[in-house]
Amino acid sequence: MFVNAIEGVSKFTKPVYTITRNYNETTVNPGAATFFFVNEEGVAITCKHVIDLIGNRIAINNRYEQFKTERNAIGKNNKYNQRLKALEESYKYKEGVIVQLLELFVGVTSEATLKYRWINHPKHDVSIIIFEDFKNPLYQSHARFVKDSSTLKQGKFLCRLGFPFPEFTNFQYNANTDNIEWIKTGRVESPRFPIEGMLTRHIIRDDEMVGIELSTPGLRGQSGGPLFNTKGLVCGMQAGTNHLHLGFDMIGFEHKVNGRSIKINNQPFLHVGHCVHVDIIKKFLKENNVKFYEE
Repeated sequence: MFVNAIEGVSKFTKPVYTITRNYNETTVNPGAATFFFVNEEGVAITCKHVIDLIGNRIAINNRYEQFKTERNAIGKNNKYNQRLKALEESYKYKEGVIVQLLELFVGVTSEATLKYRWINHPKHDVSIIIFEDFKNPLYQSHARFVKDSSTLKQGKFLCRLGFPFPEFTNFQYNANTDNIEWIKTGRVESPRFPIEGMLTRHIIRDDEMVGIELSTPGLRGQSGGPLFNTKGLVCGMQAGTNHLHLGFDMIGFEHKVNGRSIKINNQPFLHVGHCVHVDIIKKFLKENNVKFYEE
């Protein structure tokens, strides 16, 4: 159903990789999100919550560099552990706190450096990314938005495309510098992953159509990826997943497995995808004088 559409949409849908490291750990944690180009001028869109994470990179990394400077100044003496603990408390560094973050936009250009800025929507989970002063683009096409959104009715099947399962390995922790970094070896690609769903409900807030709900979840890493129909026309953007309690709770439910009775607890939820509505996206692009295409 979506074979040709996926092939077409994949030409302008790209991943943004992230790597993070938590305090007092050497393990590097890979992550991914999605963005897609709306024209041939290097302008793309993604979710605002994706940009919010990336936008904190400088503050996160600079804060840890300052922490390292103060830590190194403590001196190795009998009060080192006590002073280190006090320093950690002042920086609120503990297990699970991110201290380093790097991002990498993939599939934009073959050039070594990339400059970009963004414009966040004041209300909705949308950001415009403007890639500046680059040549040799690697993306091959751009989105075509559905012109008439009234065709998006309950029961219609749509598809999303993104990069929810990061498999790239071109990163490392450098023990000599106590930093995470991108490297030129390792796997540089992650597979794209589509997931279809039926349009179950429209999401309306303050008397405005703001989103589309699908019968299947949007997967982590698909945030910022396009929602499209069988023609490859973009109908929205994957932004989140809502969890609906089904009410079929089983508490202490007795069940037989291989002839043996066991008791289980189960509280099932239906995980439904939430996408930003195409009209919200097009209106935001118009307000910022961004060229886009409809069909």
